[in-house]
Amino acid sequence: MGTTKRRSPLTDWTVLVPVVALVALVFSWGRDLPGFAVVLVALCLAGAVLAAVHHAEVVAHRVGEPFGSLILAVAVTVIEVALIVTLMADGGDKTASLARDTVFAAVMITCNGIVGVSLLVGALRNRVAVFNPEGSGAALATVATLATLSLVLPTFTTSKPGPEFSTAQLTFAAVTSLALYGLFVAVQTVRHRNYFLPVDTGRDAGRDTGRQDDRQDDHAEPPTARAALLSLGLLLVALVAVVGDAKAVSPTIETAVAKAGLPQAVVGVIIALLVLLPETLAAVRAARRDRVQTSLNLAYGSAIASIGLTIPAIALASIWLSGPLLLGLGAVHMVLLALTVVVSALTLAPGRATLLQGGVHIVVLAAYLFLAVSP
Repeated sequence: MGTTKRRSPLTDWTVLVPVVALVALVFSWGRDLPGFAVVLVALCLAGAVLAAVHHAEVVAHRVGEPFGSLILAVAVTVIEVALIVTLMADGGDKTASLARDTVFAAVMITCNGIVGVSLLVGALRNRVAVFNPEGSGAALATVATLATLSLVLPTFTTSKPGPEFSTAQLTFAAVTSLALYGLFVAVQTVRHRNYFLPVDTGRDAGRDTGRQDDRQDDHAEPPTARAALLSLGLLLVALVAVVGDAKAVSPTIETAVAKAGLPQAVVGVIIALLVLLPETLAAVRAARRDRVQTSLNLAYGSAIASIGLTIPAIALASIWLSGPLLLGLGAVHMVLLALTVVVSALTLAPGRATLLQGGVHIVVLAAYLFLAVSP
């Protein structure tokens, strides 16, 4: 059954759903939607997420790791960056902190949410989740450096008042972010690719039918080049639909958040959660197949891409964008970022993790979400 699925990856629903979700985006873009239309767009959003995960797995099976997780992370981030720039161009001063809030939400969700859930799934399945500390540790160091240079330093620089960079400082942050991202991709895919490959734990056979099916699926014949290209195209369509439909339902979310008396930053958190759903589901599926390293590649790769691509894009867009650009984090968020880096370093150092480490990351994410609601 697993082999048949891999040889015919483009099933009817995975082709139709992204197209339907894109059509829903076209008809809903820039309009005030009634309640039933919001429900329909939300259903299209959910279907596009599932389709995106399917097509990402088809492409990943064709190109292999770590290229598969890199493609999904970059595709999601590029579209996310386009969404941020679009919203900032239309929103004026009220979106001055949108880039900061979105990037930080992505970092917290990936480094604590995706990592935590993946470790929990891997540890529940095999008692201990195993991964490469060399590759994952290098990715964490890159995330910590990018986050500090782009999100922490603006709070302490003195060239401009408030948590802002001067033009020269923003240019420096953009160039170094892009350079670090390019260096990480080169190390991940070429020079030290083996550091980012799933660890062979010797548990190939599995003790139950579900795990045997997963293993057969992993070792199935890769899809053809034509099928992989079609899946790549449909992946991009699905991701555009995910981000666009998330924007379409955002006014309803904003209204609900305002009526509940919650901070406006909660809207950004909800949108980030929706946009990162494809990567989250893909990471969980990889962890179920005893490929926790692939899950970590997705998590940290997304965090690195989110900062490494967003900051240069925002720096370029600031040429024509009016209003301030607030990048510096507040004290509470800096504490959460520092806690995330310390906990992640202790988790990754041994190359093995149990339920405890996964639970700790989930608690850190829960603290971030709670403080977003009750700052």
